[in-house]
Amino acid sequence: MLQSTGAMGAATLVSRVLGMVREMVYARFMGDGPVAGAFMLAFAVPNLFRRLLGEGALSAAFIPVFKETEKSAGDEPMWRAANAVISGLMVAAAAVTGVVLLGVAWALAAASPPPQTRLMLELLGWMFPYMGLICGAAVLMGMLNARGHFFVPALGAAILNVVMITAVLVLAPRWGATLETQVFALAAGVLLAGVAQLLFQVPSLRREGHRFQWVSPWSHPAVAEVVRRFAPAVVGVAAFQLNVLITQGVAFAVDPQIVASFNYAVRLMELPQGVFGVSLATFLLPTLAGLAADKRMGEFQKTLGQGISHLIFVNGLMSVLLLLLAEPMVRLLFERGRFDAEATGRAAGALVWLAPGLVAFSMVNILARAFYALGDTRTPMKLSLLCLGLNLVLALALMGPLRQGGLALANTVTAVLNAALLWSALRRHPSLQGMAVDFKLPGWSAALALAALTCWMSSRAWETAFGHATLPARAGAVFAPMALAMGVYGAVAWAAGVPSAQEWVEMATRRLRRRNHDAS
Repeated sequence: MLQSTGAMGAATLVSRVLGMVREMVYARFMGDGPVAGAFMLAFAVPNLFRRLLGEGALSAAFIPVFKETEKSAGDEPMWRAANAVISGLMVAAAAVTGVVLLGVAWALAAASPPPQTRLMLELLGWMFPYMGLICGAAVLMGMLNARGHFFVPALGAAILNVVMITAVLVLAPRWGATLETQVFALAAGVLLAGVAQLLFQVPSLRREGHRFQWVSPWSHPAVAEVVRRFAPAVVGVAAFQLNVLITQGVAFAVDPQIVASFNYAVRLMELPQGVFGVSLATFLLPTLAGLAADKRMGEFQKTLGQGISHLIFVNGLMSVLLLLLAEPMVRLLFERGRFDAEATGRAAGALVWLAPGLVAFSMVNILARAFYALGDTRTPMKLSLLCLGLNLVLALALMGPLRQGGLALANTVTAVLNAALLWSALRRHPSLQGMAVDFKLPGWSAALALAALTCWMSSRAWETAFGHATLPARAGAVFAPMALAMGVYGAVAWAAGVPSAQEWVEMATRRLRRRNHDAS
């Protein structure tokens, strides 16, 4: 599990680091003003499909069907089922894209929206076709994951970031004289990135034996089963992504600046969530689906429990670091160009409220996938609908006094509730009754508390001694406290016998010995 997750984590780390560079370029290019808010809300709509499909619902519905067909019928029917799903997806994506573009055209022509809303709708019209491209890329990624390939598909998201960075640095200066016109270069970059992400995975699939051909989706049983599972999975696996879109839409109506500030905080929080949380969830879905298909429920419980234990161990520390180092992180990454010190304060304020929910955000992904592997898509859907409604109520109530911090707090509260409800429902499943996680809570809590204290004290000491006027001082204000806290955390957790810490150390020691043996 750790080795496969590590491979995906390495690829995802490349993508997320490039994504952070992309956000840094965005911040310098457009700050957190109205144009930034319009672009980020417009991109949030097709990007929601990327997150739902590339990291969630379509894969959650498709991979179990793909694996079941492989086990019951063999490779040729499996590839035919995949082609039927791809064919149906092409039709559905074209239909949805056409409806949305017609709706955008009508709103621009008949509704006479205000300038900021008009800009957002025009950008949405440019970018929405990305949805169909990323849907296709998601199916190809699911096929590769089911065949045991994780590294190459995980690199696909890095392509988006490379193209978007290029669009800002190369296309935007040549697109027009004002920020309002230059921002359309970013919209063109989104479409180019979608094409690249789709084509990037084709060579690996061809080596596995896949050849695309049109297969009528209207009567194929695999398509019907994927559709049956997909609709509930859209809500169940991606409550956080839907929360972000809903709350950003509300915030844009109040003040576009809230959208941009909140978005920068979300991107920072998603770095550890994606590197480990999403990578682990991506590994677990085909693994758990295979165990469930073979009726090996004891191993299913053990694998899921280990995954949850590793998730809490890694992202528990990341949550503390994001909370305590929110302002130094935002200052180091974003404060340049149109992104000033006041913008740093706004984004850091949102990150402080998002950070405590990091474990819960990641846990929802894993627990929802456990239900999907068991063939149950309705339970996550029902629980997520409840949490989505609560999130909207909280966002409306908290946005006034806390601005972007209110949106962050609403997302954190609902994610924690969603994770708790999913865990409770999973433990009542007939095959998993009484399931527990082997996790030494006292030892882990002591390690986390000492790491938090170390981070806080060293951060204050650094600020007193060096300040943050220069780039090296800003970098040290982030990485020095982080490194000390991580060292204390790992050492105390290992000494306290926390299973995850010991497994990480054992894996690292084994690999080091293997390298020394090979070298000798």
